[in-house]
Amino acid sequence: MRITRRVTERLNTAIRAPRRTPLLQVLKSAIATIAAWLAASLVFPDATPVFAAIAALLVVQPSLNQSLAKALERSAGVIAGVAVASGLGMLFGEANWVVVIAIALGLLIAWALKMTAATANQVAISAILVIALGQTTPGYAVDRVLETILGAAIGVIANVAIVPPLALQPARERIDALGQEIAQTLDRLADSITSERTRSNLEELLLTARLLRPMQQSAQAAIDVSVDSLTLNPRARTHRHELHELSAQLEYFTPIVNQVVGMARAVYDRYDSSVIVEPAAWAISEQLHRAAHDVRLIQRSSDAVPHDTRNEEVLQPTAEVPALTTPLTIVKPSSDNWILIGALMEDLRRIHDTLSDR
Repeated sequence: MRITRRVTERLNTAIRAPRRTPLLQVLKSAIATIAAWLAASLVFPDATPVFAAIAALLVVQPSLNQSLAKALERSAGVIAGVAVASGLGMLFGEANWVVVIAIALGLLIAWALKMTAATANQVAISAILVIALGQTTPGYAVDRVLETILGAAIGVIANVAIVPPLALQPARERIDALGQEIAQTLDRLADSITSERTRSNLEELLLTARLLRPMQQSAQAAIDVSVDSLTLNPRARTHRHELHELSAQLEYFTPIVNQVVGMARAVYDRYDSSVIVEPAAWAISEQLHRAAHDVRLIQRSSDAVPHDTRNEEVLQPTAEVPALTTPLTIVKPSSDNWILIGALMEDLRRIHDTLSDR
């Protein structure tokens, strides 16, 4: 029973995506494929337009940049595959063993030319189709290349004409979530050194702080996808400024993530209940709350998220201006807590420098 469940889970993981492809993407693929089939049937009435339909289907991608790359990849693979199949067909005919030779030779040529895996597969597939359809004359080969180029061009045109896809919203959401979590972690750090904490509380603090790194990596990946979605996109000019703002916001958050995780580790390793009576700890706590306020202010200035009013009573007088205005200077802490205080001070200084640069 357990084995069956594992096999089922692996099959689901292998064949099912985490989320559905957007319906618009599916409709564009269908429209491009049908249009390519009809257009190729008119231009090449004596052949079934398989190459054009497949080219259009593969070329419609989530971004125009990817569509153009697929078009070039598909065309190069077909040209190489058709050339291999035509040459072998004219020399040796259309025997079954010729197909095997064509596959091996096509893959070898793709390897020698350092083609991508997808292009190499296309070389082999094109060679198989040409020989299987029983046409290896030079005229047929040229027609299939032109048919493929026609299908690829229709795929690109369909992707441009039908609402060119943009991917800014996922990047915006992930950066918003990262900023919120940074601010909340700074508040949790501030509270951890002014009130007693159990070992489980400290473990929770460290674990939640460490989650910032995968959140930052996810946000960076979303930015990369956004950049790709705007490349060659006719709507890029309208959204370029927004992408620049999101990228700049992530650049400010990235070093703060490193400092916050370091502070959480220092508290976890060096925490002692006596720290709550240290004047320096209370001063650092206030500055951490102010840093959290400034992180939220960065988000508000970018129209990212509404203001979190958790510490409104402390920050109301400076709600719309940075609260972490000057580096903190403290007196010497006690010998029991000087390592923790010093570590927090250094990371707080770096956070101050990052926020001051904005």
